[in-house]
Amino acid sequence: MNAQHKLVIDQVGKVFTTKSGEVVALDRTSFSVNEGEFVTILGPSGCGKSTILRVVAGLEEPTTGQVFMDGKKVIGPGPDRGMVFQSYSLYPWLTVEENIVFGLKLKGISKKERKDIAKHYLQLIGLEGFDKHYPIQLSGGMKQRVAIARALANDPEILLMDEPFGALDAQTRAIMQEILLKVWEESKKTILFITHDVEESIFLGDSVYVMTARPGRLKQNIKVPLPRPRDYQVKSSKEFLTLKSELLELIREESLKAVTS
Repeated sequence: MNAQHKLVIDQVGKVFTTKSGEVVALDRTSFSVNEGEFVTILGPSGCGKSTILRVVAGLEEPTTGQVFMDGKKVIGPGPDRGMVFQSYSLYPWLTVEENIVFGLKLKGISKKERKDIAKHYLQLIGLEGFDKHYPIQLSGGMKQRVAIARALANDPEILLMDEPFGALDAQTRAIMQEILLKVWEESKKTILFITHDVEESIFLGDSVYVMTARPGRLKQNIKVPLPRPRDYQVKSSKEFLTLKSELLELIREESLKAVTS
């Protein structure tokens, strides 16, 4: 196992048992993520993208294969993995600051240190002055920024993101992508990011793993040759549009298989 590898997915498969029989959600899939790398997983609906993430998070047990974090086998959830879902998953009765430091309070971190950490992440995500607001007072994009800050405040080794911007409008989504890149550049965290949006997968990722239609398998790993730091203008570059065209064709092939099988 390469010492650089933060995360190793080794021959992982997942079969779900339903009333109508067994469903193979994920076939034997293997790939690795390096320390500090931003990896996006792209594929048609129902291809097992979220299943991979839930297995890595320890929320699902694989039917076959194993997952390793820093060389240790994953056998359940742990503080070394932070999870951000598509739904904002904030506690409505807690303020923004209280949501961000919720996990730290459970760990027994002092009130002053919790406040300092919350202040740092509120500045990082651009929500200074909103610390005493409640989730109901925030827009969708602001709620998701709080969810990201809460995950980072616990200082996980890797951030797992399951289509976190999927419920946002196109303009807010684009802004959130830029904010996330800023956060990533500052934190240097390893990120595994699930998406069905081709542009998003390119703009954010160092590598794009393309999944097949169900049962999900790794179809192709494409390195993103775009320099960092990136801003929205890169989306109109020749290199970006060429890669977008290539990925759209790969996804189109798999989407057609999904609806005709």
